Amino acid sequence: MNGGTVSLQWSESSGMGANDKVNILLVDDQQARLLTYESILSELGQNLVSAHSGLEALEKLMKEEFAVVLLDVSMPDMDGFEAARLIHEHPRFEKTPIIFVTGVHVSELDRLKGYKVGAVDYVSIPVVPEILRSKVAVLVELYCKRRELQELNRTLALANARLAQANTTLQAEKTRELETLNRVLQCANAELEAANRSLQTEVTERTRVELVLKEADRHKDEFLAMLAHELRNPLAPIHNAIQLMRRKQLGDPQVVWSRDIIERQVVHLTRLVDDLLDVSRITRGKINLNKEVIELKTLVARTVEIAQPLIEERGHTLTVAVPDRMLAVLGDPTRLTQALGNVLGNAAKYTEGGGRITLSVTAIGAEVEIRVRDSGIGIPAELMPMIFKLFTQLDRTSGPAQSGLGIGLALVQRLVEMHGGSVSAHSEGLGRGSEFVIRLPLFLGEAASSGQNLRSSNTPSGLEQSMINGEAIRTQRRILVADDNNDALESLATLLQLSGHEVFTAPNGAAALEAAERQRPEVALLDIGMPKLDGYEVARRIRAAPWGQRITLVALTGWGQDSDRRRSQEAGFDSHLVKPLDLDKLTDLLAGLPSSVASVEAKGAGAKSAG
Repeated sequence: MNGGTVSLQWSESSGMGANDKVNILLVDDQQARLLTYESILSELGQNLVSAHSGLEALEKLMKEEFAVVLLDVSMPDMDGFEAARLIHEHPRFEKTPIIFVTGVHVSELDRLKGYKVGAVDYVSIPVVPEILRSKVAVLVELYCKRRELQELNRTLALANARLAQANTTLQAEKTRELETLNRVLQCANAELEAANRSLQTEVTERTRVELVLKEADRHKDEFLAMLAHELRNPLAPIHNAIQLMRRKQLGDPQVVWSRDIIERQVVHLTRLVDDLLDVSRITRGKINLNKEVIELKTLVARTVEIAQPLIEERGHTLTVAVPDRMLAVLGDPTRLTQALGNVLGNAAKYTEGGGRITLSVTAIGAEVEIRVRDSGIGIPAELMPMIFKLFTQLDRTSGPAQSGLGIGLALVQRLVEMHGGSVSAHSEGLGRGSEFVIRLPLFLGEAASSGQNLRSSNTPSGLEQSMINGEAIRTQRRILVADDNNDALESLATLLQLSGHEVFTAPNGAAALEAAERQRPEVALLDIGMPKLDGYEVARRIRAAPWGQRITLVALTGWGQDSDRRRSQEAGFDSHLVKPLDLDKLTDLLAGLPSSVASVEAKGAGAKSAG
C-alpha cells in the first residue's frame, strides 16, 4: 500500500431474493489458488466471484453483495489486513464475514490484528477442502438466514405499514362515522329536547286545564247547590199554598183545575231540581241508599201514581201486568221509584198522543224483569250507544217540544246498578217504539215468602194517630217555625195550625232564638239561610241552653246535599228536611215523637193548644 490512503465510493447493490444463489468473493493474487478455491467450493452451488487484488475485491463489493469473503493475507499493493479494514469501515459491509487465507505461520499477534479488522476465521495453506468448504458453508447459511430474516422484516415492515395505513384509514372512517353519528345524535338530542319542552308545556297546560276543570267542577257543584236552594225557596210557599187549597172546599171547577195544574208543575219543577243535584252526586259517587224490602206491586203502584197525570194528559193507554204472587226486592223505595218513574215518564213523553204503553213484571230465576214498552218515536241506531249518557236527548221532528235535561236515563242506569241490577234499551228504529228492560235481583228472604214487613202503598199518612179506649186521637204539638221568606213562613204556619198544632213564628235567627227561649216549643222548624243568625248558629245556641236539650230541632232548607246534612247534624239538628216540604215526612216525624204532656183530646172534641 506504500503508506497511501485508498478512497472508495460505495454503491447500493441490487436486492436479492430469498431463494437466489449467494455470492462468495475469492480474493488472491495467485490464479492457481483461485482455481483451487473454486474447485473446493463449487460443491456449495453458489456464485463464486474471483478478484486478484484488494482493489479489485473492493470494486466487486461496490457492485454486488457477498455472503462471505475469502481473502488472502499476503498480496502486493494492498495486503489482506488493509482490504479487510476498508471493507468493514463501511456500514454496509461491517458485518460481512471474512476468512483470511495465509501460507505463512500466523502469530497470535497477527491473528489479533486480523480479528480487529473484521476477520472471523483463518485457513492455512495447504487448504484442507473439507475444512474450507464447511467453514464457508456455515457462513453462507448464516447469510441466507440473515437475508431471510431481513426479507421477513421487510415484509413485516411492509405489512405493518399497510396495517398502519389501514388503521389510519379505519380510524379516519370511524372518525367520520363517529362525527356523523354525533351530528345525528345532536340532532336527535335537539329534537328530543324540543319534544321534551313541548311535552313539558303540554303537561303544564294539561295540569292547568285539569285544575281549571276541577275548579269549574267545584263551581258547578256549588252552582247546582245554590240553584237548587234558590229554586226550592220559592217552591216551598207555592207548595204550601197548594196544600192549603186542598184543605179548603173549592166550588169553582176552574179554580180546582188551576190548583191541579200548579201542583203538577211544582212537582215537575221539584223533580228537575232533584235531578240536578242527583247528577252532581252521581258523578262523585255520593248517593246513599236507604234499603228496605219492598214489594213489586207497591213499587209499580207508586210509579204509576207518579206518571199517571202525564199519561192521562197525553191520552195514552197504559197496561200494567204484575204477577199475583209475592215478588219483592231489597232496595231504596224512593230511588227505585225514581228510576222506574223516569223510564215510564220517558215512554209517555216520547209517544205521540193516544199511544200505547205496557209495563210488565216477570220473575226469571233469581231476578225480576221490569219491561216498559211504548209505541212512541223510537230510538235511532246511531243514538243507541249513548242513550244512557248524561245530557243525551232525542230530537223530535214533530209534536210539542219536551222539557227535561237529558239526565233521566243516566240516573236510571246508575241507580239500578247501585241495586245490583242492569238496564238496557231496544228499538227497531225511528217511529217503531222502544222498550226498556230493568233487571233487579229478587229478595228471597222470609219477609218475601210470608208477605210480612213489606212496605205497602196503603200505609196511611197524615197526623199521628193512636188509639185510646178504641178512639182515634191526634196529638197537638207546640211548634216554632223560623224563615226569612215570609210567604213560606206564613203558609207553613197556617198548614200546621189547620192540623191542630200551636205555632209560633220568627222572621229571622235572632227572633227564633228569643221565641224558643220564651215559648219553649217541642219542635223547632228552622230555615238555615236566615239573617242575623243562621239556622246552624240558632241550633247551637239552643242546644247550649239547659232548656234546649228537650226540643226537637228540624232543619228546613233548600240545601239538600250530603255535606249539608252532615253540617246540620253537627250543629245539633235532629232531622234535615228539604224544601219544598213533604208534609207526609213532617207528619211521620211528628208522629214519631214522644207523647206531649200537653192536653190530648179524643177525636171530635177538637184540638186544645198547649200552654
